[in-house]
Amino acid sequence: MLQNFKAISLSYKKAPLDIRELIALDENSCRQFIQTLKSFIQASDILVLSTCNRTEVYYNSDVDYSTEIVKLLGITKGIDNITQYLDYFTILNEHNDAVQHLFEVSMGLESQVVGDMQITNQVKQSYQWAADNETAGPFLHRLMHTIFFTNKRVVQETAFRDGAASTSYAAIELIEELTADVVAEPKILVVGVGEIGADVCRHLKDKGYQHVTITNRTMAKAQVLADECGMTVLPFEDIVQGLKEADVIVSSVARETPFFTKEMIQRLNVLTFKFFIDLSVPRSVEAEVEAVPGVLVYNIDTIQNKASAALQQRINSVPKVRAIIEESIEQFNDWSKEMMVSPTINKLKNALESIRQEEMARFMKKLGPKEAKLVDNITKSMMQKVIKLPVLQLKAACKRGEAETLIDLLNDLFDLEKQPTDSHQ
Repeated sequence: MLQNFKAISLSYKKAPLDIRELIALDENSCRQFIQTLKSFIQASDILVLSTCNRTEVYYNSDVDYSTEIVKLLGITKGIDNITQYLDYFTILNEHNDAVQHLFEVSMGLESQVVGDMQITNQVKQSYQWAADNETAGPFLHRLMHTIFFTNKRVVQETAFRDGAASTSYAAIELIEELTADVVAEPKILVVGVGEIGADVCRHLKDKGYQHVTITNRTMAKAQVLADECGMTVLPFEDIVQGLKEADVIVSSVARETPFFTKEMIQRLNVLTFKFFIDLSVPRSVEAEVEAVPGVLVYNIDTIQNKASAALQQRINSVPKVRAIIEESIEQFNDWSKEMMVSPTINKLKNALESIRQEEMARFMKKLGPKEAKLVDNITKSMMQKVIKLPVLQLKAACKRGEAETLIDLLNDLFDLEKQPTDSHQ
């Protein structure tokens, strides 16, 4: 029935960065992968989520497709032997576990920086891709809207989203630590203005950094952000000059292979310390860059949760967030169970309506228009009252987990298997 939601997850909790970047999906790859899954697995709902910290697939099916999904992921990424990485994945084949996991991921409880606000938009984006590719059925639509409503409650009722504890903000704190004793007013070059890059710029502005330059392949996009933050734009073709002048380079470039290579950085002839902060997955700064004298590289996994006041406030709010999630899941499960009996309710309505129509047909010829209308209204009202109690009993039985017995009884009493599922009223 509906109790078959499953998930397969590869995240920072089990998979190191070099594995995550190998398997990470950009937007085009996500859309392509959804279509691949749609063609090869029998599932009523499919959601694909890929961020710097996780690549996950959620699907609704009676069959465990976890191994097949990993293999299809390998095909999408051009990895021949991807099953060797199967141990890095977490498989959630129990409906309740998968639902709970998606709630916790969406709220930011599973983020590397607890309560990271970026995850909400990333989940919404994944849902949009599912809707665009027609892999979101009634179950997933209801689940996602319940999650978004839950997120609103978390924002309104807790301090879990207060402050600026996020991956991008953690990068700013790292910049402060790295430059504190080295350079008073560091020159910062931000490369790439996607969601994380843009957030970094806004945090740098809020912190009062004066010497920030933005560069991006799409000049217009960089200019819009620079105008917002009061920063300078560097044409992408002049990036080498920007690298020479910068003390700190923050990179969030989306590409399959590293943009900054050891050879490129060696040619800069670095004379002072230069810090690369790589927020990209896959990495945009080659690991060997750190072999260049005077250059230090920090990747996404080195930006740890910092014990800031904002983060501690969020951690203190976790029990309240979990309580809100629990309430939401309980309400969602009630809806799911009612969805299980809705076909029976419709069949029962159809069966009773058929009886009413048959009896009406016997007497309608003997009645005038006014009398016929009156009898029609009376019998409709009677049917609504007759069906009210069984429907209430069915819904109550759902909540107790006892619906199947009552469904079988109603099927036998009214021979409902012969009735169409959808009501014709």
